[in-house]
Amino acid sequence: MDDFIRVKGAREHNLQGIDVNIPKNKLVVITGLSGSGKSSLAFDTIYAEGQRRYVESLSAYARQFLNIQDKPDVESITGLSPAISINQKSISKNPRSTVGTVTEIYDYLRLVYARIGVPYSPATGLPITKQTVSQIVDTIIALPLETKIYILAPVVRGRKGEHLKEILEIKRQGYVRFKIDGEVYNVDDLPKLDKNKKHDIFVVADRISILGDIGNRLPSSIESALKLGNGLMYVEVVNLPDNHNSEYKNGQILTFSENFACPESGFTLEEIEPRLFSFNSPYGACGSCNGLGKKLAVDIKLIVPDETLSISEGALKPVGQTARQMYTSYGFLKNAILSLAENYKFSLDIPWKNIDQEVKDMILFGSNKFQGLVSILERQMDYDETLVERYCSVTHCKECTGYRLKKEALTVKIDSNHIGEISGLSIDKSLKWFENLPDKLTEQQKQISSKILNEIINRLAFLKNVGLNYLTLDRESSTLSGGESQRIRLASQIGSGLTGVLYVLDEPSIGLHQCDNDRLIATLKNLRDMGNTVIVVEHDEDTIMAADYAIDIGPGAGVNGGKVVAEGTPDQVQRNSGSITGQYLSGEKKILIPRRRKQATQFIKVINACENNLKNVNVKFPIGNLICVTGISGGGKSSLVIETLYKYSAHKIHHSSARYGRCDRIEGLEYIDKVIEVDQSPIGRTPASNPATYVGMFTHIRNWFAGLSESKARGYNIGRFSFNTRGGRCEACKGDGHLKIEMHFLPDVYVKCEQCKGRRYNRETLEVTYKEKSISDVLDMTIDQACDFFENLPMVKEKLISLQEVGLGYIKLGQSSTTLSGGEAQRIKLSKELSKRFTGRTLYILDEPTTGLHFEDINNLLKILHRLVDLGNTVIVIEHNLHVIKTADYIIDIGPEGGIKGGEVIATGTPEEVARLHIYDLETRMSVYRDFRGYVEYGVVPAKRAEDCTLVPENSFYKSVHYVDNILGPVKDVICGVESKNGYNDQYIKNCEYVGYRAEGVFPLCERGAFLAASIILQPLFLMVAYLSYFPAKLLSKITGDYCLKASTKSLVDHSNAFLSAGQDCASAVAEVFNKIVSYACAAIIWAAASMITPLVWACNKVQSKLSEIQEPEKHQLLSNRSDSETTLVNGTLQTEL
Repeated sequence: MDDFIRVKGAREHNLQGIDVNIPKNKLVVITGLSGSGKSSLAFDTIYAEGQRRYVESLSAYARQFLNIQDKPDVESITGLSPAISINQKSISKNPRSTVGTVTEIYDYLRLVYARIGVPYSPATGLPITKQTVSQIVDTIIALPLETKIYILAPVVRGRKGEHLKEILEIKRQGYVRFKIDGEVYNVDDLPKLDKNKKHDIFVVADRISILGDIGNRLPSSIESALKLGNGLMYVEVVNLPDNHNSEYKNGQILTFSENFACPESGFTLEEIEPRLFSFNSPYGACGSCNGLGKKLAVDIKLIVPDETLSISEGALKPVGQTARQMYTSYGFLKNAILSLAENYKFSLDIPWKNIDQEVKDMILFGSNKFQGLVSILERQMDYDETLVERYCSVTHCKECTGYRLKKEALTVKIDSNHIGEISGLSIDKSLKWFENLPDKLTEQQKQISSKILNEIINRLAFLKNVGLNYLTLDRESSTLSGGESQRIRLASQIGSGLTGVLYVLDEPSIGLHQCDNDRLIATLKNLRDMGNTVIVVEHDEDTIMAADYAIDIGPGAGVNGGKVVAEGTPDQVQRNSGSITGQYLSGEKKILIPRRRKQATQFIKVINACENNLKNVNVKFPIGNLICVTGISGGGKSSLVIETLYKYSAHKIHHSSARYGRCDRIEGLEYIDKVIEVDQSPIGRTPASNPATYVGMFTHIRNWFAGLSESKARGYNIGRFSFNTRGGRCEACKGDGHLKIEMHFLPDVYVKCEQCKGRRYNRETLEVTYKEKSISDVLDMTIDQACDFFENLPMVKEKLISLQEVGLGYIKLGQSSTTLSGGEAQRIKLSKELSKRFTGRTLYILDEPTTGLHFEDINNLLKILHRLVDLGNTVIVIEHNLHVIKTADYIIDIGPEGGIKGGEVIATGTPEEVARLHIYDLETRMSVYRDFRGYVEYGVVPAKRAEDCTLVPENSFYKSVHYVDNILGPVKDVICGVESKNGYNDQYIKNCEYVGYRAEGVFPLCERGAFLAASIILQPLFLMVAYLSYFPAKLLSKITGDYCLKASTKSLVDHSNAFLSAGQDCASAVAEVFNKIVSYACAAIIWAAASMITPLVWACNKVQSKLSEIQEPEKHQLLSNRSDSETTLVNGTLQTEL
């Protein structure tokens, strides 16, 4: 059997006839620049062919309901397994879809509660016991005298069908009356039931009036009813006496069960079945909110959005000019308020906030003669919800308190918790609860639930392993990000236990914090180890390096891509100098750190933010900076930035009606005049939407074509060149170019229109050309091609250039919005903003803008963001990408963990200042370390002793873990054997070879002594660097090639001695003083790494004293070639300005 998936001659989209051999049962990463053709190979070729072959393998009968998809443009694919695609798209927008339902954990949870749950009385809190016949008799006899009742036995409850069999069986037993769908029928007058509708059928076991002589008759009737109803019966109160004084009502139905009933309060349960716990079933869903857990309710803040206004100035929105339609139905509103003001002596001209609270309550909630605005709006909702929804917000349902279920379902508990409470726990807490649950169950309960509990525990563990431990089972699917949705599906696939399958994933690391990446990689390897082939389209460095095989597509994007630039193991790709990916992995190319961080004097301050899991957060955002908000997934970043800051700002500046996150206030908004959120939502929902229409250039293009002489001769106007209106478009596909084919149980597909061949327009319209190109040809151009084509049309070219600047030169003008990734949609929105005129006072908010971006694309994006900041704007990005974090002017770290354990500001400041904060307890405050593990490409893995260092073989060398910062570049090169981050130093040591081993666990020095050195010891370090910077390149190259820290070294001093020995052996021509300085430098750093500050100060003092022994001529000779620093001798001490 072939061990490879062999693809030959792939030409889908921009692929240029490539051949690739993908090893089976391996973790394979396909990487490359955005638009290079990664998805075209992975999804549009390999997965599409796998799906097509699956459909072809179905029976002829099944295929008649499905349209066979077009074969991908590829010569051949052999060795292909059944394929499953897991992409970034959201799971469902249905509000009834939750994490629990998608993963099927909630289905198992319902089963557990139905089988071993214990019902409790809501009145007494005691377990509900079974009711005996005598207890039921006593309850019925307690009804008012002369009350007429029906004793009903349920036969059919909510089931479709004609139910002839059940009815005939009851007839044979001698019963003559039935209650069917709410109506009582005699046995001879039964209606014919619609087999396609659900029906309720009850047997009328007896008709009784409550009198003194029914004591003998009633028990037998009850026993008969319970027997017919399998232990369940109902009593319907048909007619109460006129003079009764009881809580009962005519038509009321009392439920009795032999199984569950509260003897004191009379609370009973019909049955405990899984459907009782389903919020998608009428038997379990809350009747008030219909199982949604929330309702649209009138919001006082939206009725009075600005309390500084008076009523006459429009403080009450429903009474103001914004609701003219209200006057039609409620013209009395103004008059009523005027009358209230007259009667209660309050002014309509004073600010709302200064009016007495009693008067406010009267206006809003009513008085004896006035209903109140809230009541009026609530009543209006019953007739026209769209008119009132502007004054409403979504709140928890008061009936079920957000749990979605009937109160009966919430009375069933396991270990004192009902199903809603367990669904509200985080994945992490749920897992612990279920793992500890067997210890609290009886032997019988364990026997019943063991298999179900194991299934739940396994699925929860999978979710935790992919970094979703902060989610709750009741979290709506529509609120999940694309990355979260993808990882949920990934966990579900692992739980399915399939083998021999080809999985194709699209950037599973999106939205994942650095600390969770290892668990995700372990999950992908687990999927591989189960006997599956895992193909991942990915840019994440950790994932690439962890792959068994890597394929780099490029070298550029669009028409400049589509080729296999490099393939093989990650090490082989890394060594390929022709691969841009390899250049970044090897360190040949880097995303540089700004030389200077911008300083701010003005701030936006968020005061006491407490939305979702935020814990009364107070934080400031510096104006005119690139601000990066970091933190663990689920820590509260979006709650702070999007829900609170953005929506509050939009409300105050743009008068948005969207509900903003809870906070006391936000100060400093006077420094901005516009707030813009550039998110990853699609730019359109239909194939008709495309980049050209979104950025506004297509109108200019249509105008241009309408102005051509051929168009004028034919009488064509601008509307002729629109694919959304009749006249010029193809009517077969309505201008879409594609037809949507419903695949039923498979995803819908779009096939090319046979009439226009995907060109959108009819033949007559396409006959009008400019430079031999029709309007359809223009839409088929890439941004790069169109930029040259429209060089004489400035209004179009400006917008094209802005798209090029954000790295989208490869996409086509008419590319359907449904085919764009979230990252591409976000960058199109960003380009639209770039093409506008800047005010210099705009606040831009971006949520993970590096989604789907290669290292090179990230570099280009950062230039754009810094350009926005240079123009005076403020840019806030929510990011996990370390390349973005290290280039930010200011960082806000939210954590320390996800969910309820998050919501705190862990650190703020420049990257150097945040990286310096190592004072937190590592068990509970790991967020900073997680964000900056590898920050500025050096390690943040603390160790207290050099003995903690471990050796890693060369084939797993990963240099970005242990870089020391650029300001100590030469020292770093000597110790770690890696190239400098400083371009100046690189010219001296560019020939260094990498060390065959790396030190792991060493706590390195950082810029400005970020982790270890206080400012008081910086000067001695600079002195040390001044000397080490001038070591001959050959000496440094030799030392770095031959020397590495050795874990077997017993003494810390031995490290420096070994280093010194290596230096002496390879450079006998170098003066002894250099070796002495090297010795002290190494001792200083190694001792400092092991024992923190004090030894470092001691070592630096030793270096300082040793320097003073050096003769001045030697010093001048040492520094004679220094060109970019000023060096002076003051009192025999070397002073150098770096």
